[in-house]
Amino acid sequence: MIALIDYGMGNLFSVKRKLEKLGFQTAITNDRVTIAQASKIILPGVGHFGKAMDELKRRDLISPLHDLVKEQMVPVLGICLGMQLMTSGSEEGSCEGLNWFSCKTERLKATDMSRFKVPHIGWNTIDFQENTLLENIPKGSEMYFVHSYGVLHALEEEILTTTCYETSFVSGLKKDHVFGVQFHPEKSHDLGQRMLYNFASI
Repeated sequence: MIALIDYGMGNLFSVKRKLEKLGFQTAITNDRVTIAQASKIILPGVGHFGKAMDELKRRDLISPLHDLVKEQMVPVLGICLGMQLMTSGSEEGSCEGLNWFSCKTERLKATDMSRFKVPHIGWNTIDFQENTLLENIPKGSEMYFVHSYGVLHALEEEILTTTCYETSFVSGLKKDHVFGVQFHPEKSHDLGQRMLYNFASI
């Protein structure tokens, strides 16, 4: 069972529909017992970093997530805000994150505002080295983005994908069984669906 973590923010049902279409059992939940039984975890999210961390704390989800991911090594995928929550912290809300990656979430910067709007909305390409999560996805594939904040710098060994939007930013992170993507695979048609299939099959 794949647990989709419900902390009040995110495209939970869109991700659930995609995974169930692919034949995987899912549960949208914030119940600690149900989460503890999951074989994989997805942390989706759309919204404000600080409010999201407050909701994770209020629902007492941080400790069980740390246990599953850091101690039991359960595979986890963060999507959009979910990826940002995996960083050490964010300029949005000025609070600490889950600290699963050694980088920070910052506001996107663009100098040519006539061509590059913030928030960054729409299709953009991803570049990457081969990885299980991106198996059978061609380099330079387009994925769908909606965000004003992101990871601008990360450790080389933790970078999964990069994307250029005036300047390059980190659009995906990875560390062993922990993955995060800034784009929305559930909105990225066949290639996004392929990525969800790859994660669910790990």
